[in-house]
Amino acid sequence: MQIKRVKYKEVERFPEFNLNKSFKEDFFGSSPAPFIGRFGYPYVNVGVLSPQFSENTGIYDAPREWSASNFSINKIANMRYGLVNSQQKARVHDLLNQKSKILEVCQEVGMASKPVELEINLTDKPKLHLEKESEIIPFGPAGKVRKIRITENTKVNSKVDKIVSDIDLKAVSGVWDLYQKGFDENFLSKLISVGNLGIKKNRKLVPTRWSITSIDDTVGKKIGEEVKRLQVGEFQVYFGGGWGNYYLVLFFPEVWSFELFETYLEYKVNPWSKTGTFYSTDYENFNGRKSYAQECAGGYYASRLPVLEKMKELKRQHSALVLRFITPEYNMPLGVWVCREATRKSLNEKSITFGSKSLMLKYCEELVKKKFGFDIQSLLKESKLLTEMEKQKKLVEFN
Repeated sequence: MQIKRVKYKEVERFPEFNLNKSFKEDFFGSSPAPFIGRFGYPYVNVGVLSPQFSENTGIYDAPREWSASNFSINKIANMRYGLVNSQQKARVHDLLNQKSKILEVCQEVGMASKPVELEINLTDKPKLHLEKESEIIPFGPAGKVRKIRITENTKVNSKVDKIVSDIDLKAVSGVWDLYQKGFDENFLSKLISVGNLGIKKNRKLVPTRWSITSIDDTVGKKIGEEVKRLQVGEFQVYFGGGWGNYYLVLFFPEVWSFELFETYLEYKVNPWSKTGTFYSTDYENFNGRKSYAQECAGGYYASRLPVLEKMKELKRQHSALVLRFITPEYNMPLGVWVCREATRKSLNEKSITFGSKSLMLKYCEELVKKKFGFDIQSLLKESKLLTEMEKQKKLVEFN
């Protein structure tokens, strides 16, 4: 499901950021991230994001740190809208066919362990385009690059350098290796986006939006292989969240399956649902999905990953029913990372264990009714996971 776009006449909600701020066409900047567009694919905008000053700007592209420090929507929005996207057009396969300065710089920024110091000359003053995609982290004005150069040696972790240099290693193997070594999803999505991973002939630019979901899906599937070999757990409930996004996570003592419902509490009908209902939902059974999660889109994979991480931590597998509640507090789209980190916040709360499914569902119904004034029965009766659970025969039935 896509997040409601904010009308920027409402930007007074974010007074620290000045839309009328004057941006320069020539500046020194410190870039924490590249950005690859998707419109016009395979001929896309390729650029680097940086404020118009030079210092360690790693915090400008650090969702896990924002979460750990409980950064507000305002604080995150004001940081991100200060980032200039210095860009040029390129084909996604240009990494193989030819080299350009902007591609070289993007690849350096994408693999660096700290922001890269740059000198940037644009053809004109950068302009702010107010319509942003809901699944990527927003950024500020954009301008076409006339000249760009790195002004200091790029810092690259030796483990990253080894994986990037291995042109015979498949991208999935490289991603999994680095994830196990502690590199987070945000960093891995940058590596994929700028074509720094994979077999040499297959390397290409990947739009940032696609690379984010690709990493969530890839890492989730790898963890899922381990989770599906674990013993089943107990009836457990987790509840929490952040940035106006709250997640109620229900674990059932069954083999792996996963279902997500996303509900806008301020609407009678979810404006982004393809089915015309007040919620969006996607589901997978033990065998996984065969197609993209069309309804919940990137939010599905971003929420599924922390759920699998939690099961691995608990050393137990479950069927997981996840209910996302989006409140009016979430008044500006910040990107799909919100789904991932809000789910993690929920799973970091103390769980409540129940002796039966009926007791757990009753508790959840009362919790949501008290917290949001919403009746989850309208969701539960549509749940494929619960329906399949009722149909599934248990081993004891064959004894």
